[in-house]
Amino acid sequence: MSALPAWPGWLDAAATAAALPYPALADAIEALLHDDTVTVPPRLVQPLPGGSSLFVMPAADARLAITKLITFVPDNPVHGRPAIQGDIVVFDARTGQRCALLDGPTVTARRTAAVSLLAARRLAPCPHGPLLIVGAGVQGRAHLEAFAAGLGVRQVSIASRSRSSAEALVQHARRLNLQAQQVDDPDAALADCPLVVSCTPAQAVVLRARPRPDAFVAAVGAFTPRMVEWAPEVCRHLAATGTVVVDTRDADHEAGDLLQAGLDVAALPALADVVRNTPAWQRARRADGPVFFKSCGWAGWDLAAARCGLATQAA
Repeated sequence: MSALPAWPGWLDAAATAAALPYPALADAIEALLHDDTVTVPPRLVQPLPGGSSLFVMPAADARLAITKLITFVPDNPVHGRPAIQGDIVVFDARTGQRCALLDGPTVTARRTAAVSLLAARRLAPCPHGPLLIVGAGVQGRAHLEAFAAGLGVRQVSIASRSRSSAEALVQHARRLNLQAQQVDDPDAALADCPLVVSCTPAQAVVLRARPRPDAFVAAVGAFTPRMVEWAPEVCRHLAATGTVVVDTRDADHEAGDLLQAGLDVAALPALADVVRNTPAWQRARRADGPVFFKSCGWAGWDLAAARCGLATQAA
């Protein structure tokens, strides 16, 4: 087994982002899903005051071991602070030597968007858009960049409770040479957009209309049983007429949108089933109808980011 390439010990937010280009990160995530040496124990979630949480998320493969240590404080953005803060520590699995410290919020944003990108590559009937993004925060920006870089999306509509946030993301999209507009009614905008990303704070239902029959939806915001973005009746409709896929089996007890709709999440295929073309995926897939991809997060995605960062630094 070859030695790990040398890597500077600490990467700040800008250096972490530069080490994780979205298409390469999506490739790394796909490769990880084929690797049987990957182990990811359940994450530890320690409640903190005011509805906040401390997350401890380890993962390992034959070469690397990582631990993600981050806090999530949902009302931080109101006070001008990031909702997610923390770091990812990367170790050489054979020697135990710490070889990198990555910026946790940057990895979280980019690997989450790259997971959605991989799912869209595999599942989206109309992968070039136009794209609707509901939620103009960190994840909105990351998904905009990922879908532009990885799918070639050129048109985007952005909806947010905060008009200023939506307009800021519109301006960012235009700097990327995209056609972009702010929209007030995301339900109405669903009719025009076969690509949809919902990445709101997920404290209440924000989408009640049905996506198009040819839609691909990446539902990102709700990652606990109590969080929700999509109306339960819409989720039930999607399950009845289309295909619902979860990111990992951890979603069985975390996918708030689907759990609150009363769906049997454990019976749904995961992204690994799609990538590996397992019998579970073959039974579940439909030739037509909308696709709803529910993303909840997993330390394996952070391990894939560490792999991608190593490869980028070594190139």
